[in-house]
Amino acid sequence: MNTVRLTTAQALVRFLANQYSERDSQEQRLIPGVWGIFGHGNVAGLGQALLQAAVTQEADLPYYLARNEQGMVHASVAYAKMRDRLATFACTASTGPGSTNMITGAALATTNRIPVLLLPSDMFATRAADPVLQQLEDTRGGDVTVNDAFRAVSKYFDRIARPEQLIPAALAAMRVLTDPVETGAVTLALPQDVQAEAYDWPVAFFRRRVWHVGRPVPEPAAVERAAALLRNATKPLIVAGGGVVYSGAETQLRAFAEATGIPVADTHAGKGAVPWDHPCAVGGIGSTGSCAANELAKEADVVLGIGTRYSDFTTASHTVFVNPDVTFVNLNVARLDAVKHSAEPLVADARLGLQALAGALTDWEVDPAYREHTRQLISRTREIEDRCFTVGHGPLPAQTEILGALNDVLDDRAVVINAAGSMPGDLQQLWRARDPKAYHVEYAYSCMGYEVAAGVGAKMADPSREVVVLVGDGSYLMMAQEIVTMVSEGLKVVIVLVQNHGFASIGALSEALGSQRFGTKYRYRDGDSGLLDGDVLPVDLAANASSLGADVLHATSVEEFRTAMEKAKAAQRTTVVHVETDLYGPNPPAHGWWDVPVSQTSALDTTRTAYETYAAHKRTQRHYL
Repeated sequence: MNTVRLTTAQALVRFLANQYSERDSQEQRLIPGVWGIFGHGNVAGLGQALLQAAVTQEADLPYYLARNEQGMVHASVAYAKMRDRLATFACTASTGPGSTNMITGAALATTNRIPVLLLPSDMFATRAADPVLQQLEDTRGGDVTVNDAFRAVSKYFDRIARPEQLIPAALAAMRVLTDPVETGAVTLALPQDVQAEAYDWPVAFFRRRVWHVGRPVPEPAAVERAAALLRNATKPLIVAGGGVVYSGAETQLRAFAEATGIPVADTHAGKGAVPWDHPCAVGGIGSTGSCAANELAKEADVVLGIGTRYSDFTTASHTVFVNPDVTFVNLNVARLDAVKHSAEPLVADARLGLQALAGALTDWEVDPAYREHTRQLISRTREIEDRCFTVGHGPLPAQTEILGALNDVLDDRAVVINAAGSMPGDLQQLWRARDPKAYHVEYAYSCMGYEVAAGVGAKMADPSREVVVLVGDGSYLMMAQEIVTMVSEGLKVVIVLVQNHGFASIGALSEALGSQRFGTKYRYRDGDSGLLDGDVLPVDLAANASSLGADVLHATSVEEFRTAMEKAKAAQRTTVVHVETDLYGPNPPAHGWWDVPVSQTSALDTTRTAYETYAAHKRTQRHYL
């Protein structure tokens, strides 16, 4: 057997550089590079290996320097999302806090079912120096380290205690990364001494490997059962999720909707699969859904879910589908999702499943009256949206007006990124996406701090697109340092920084739940009340963005914002457009509910009133059995 002597880290770098994914005869690098921040746990291991690969050109695995370990995971997730989960980055961090900083990113990746490879450094496998700097000493066992926290948020976890253990672990890691059903965060914990330990590796370990991402074919009998339910439907509704986009099934979905007349509602991950102005497109569904989508959901007798996880926002906490006889048909590559809500499962790739259903329903379509009913609801919804865009609020503009202006100035291929705060709710109702990659809202984990870092990954995944990061002041303050990475990598990203001096979303939720916006505004502590309700803090986030290397433009009105955005689009480098909006809205009208429990007993009148409203909503909640 031919062997080559390398350290574990050198072997891992060489292995990763030779991994490819393939779907529909299209190959690409599975791991095109490594994000990292070096510390004593990885600088002499993976750091040395990456340097050696670059100098000797023995392996093509570029290194990218991040500014925050959580941020580099977010960048990798955004890259993978843009590449339909067929490529992602590896992320290396030092022992202790460097590695545990990646745990939130790991949870986000796994919740969103997006692949990312995490390489946290670990404590000495030999325990020659024990305890070492940043080591957790656990009385329950000597093999416990902080990296065990990754187990709960990883789809695959292994600790490489001996060099030769890397061989089965690395292969298993690639298997999970390329499995549409099982994918998520994959973690290989690397003790710092093992990273530097040499071993005689089989040369065959480093051969070029292509991991084929298949399209599971639907079972004919399952297609027949699903088609039979749809044939008997009088008011069917499609819920399009992220699986439609990852499968590349947009064309098939549009054709299916046109042929059958079934209206298409979308989740955050599925928005853009059907263009917003398509005759069958009824907009977002659920807690922050549109008027049309939620009205149709109330009436629906058969719901065809395609590639959706049915989160509580999608079902409005099990209150949006109110027809007592509603039945679900779920087309999903994962059986976990296909059987939700006691559905008739169609376990298959979304593209192939839609093609099969279309073939089984060639002579069927909804009643013309239902098409007309859908058209009227869409027309009413457009009127609601247009009013939000032109509300004429003052003295500060409403956030919805800024979103309307942004919709106008961006082309169809521009990517809008968001994750948390009040904007996802506004966007789900108001954003008019015509491209499946144009709407990039992370709402499975809804992680504050995702946006700026995600802008890095999205731009790297497709430099031909304009990438616009929509971020509120709260999320910006959580994690803005990857602006420095944008600058250092020469990436042109537009960041729309919406400043309203508080947590708009949670503030409004707090008020609705009777908690009076407590603790949700950025204010001085008042000397009399002792609460954070004094004057507005003199925080200058625009100056902060400038100090990180970005160009900054200011806007104080909707028209100034339009002008600033045109300048930002014409710019050649990262540009921040800073605009202030009214913390108190107005927001789009609500058409759905979200279950956030209210205190059942309280000394506050506001809380008692909110509980009465909550209890009324709870009475409409149900299981789908």
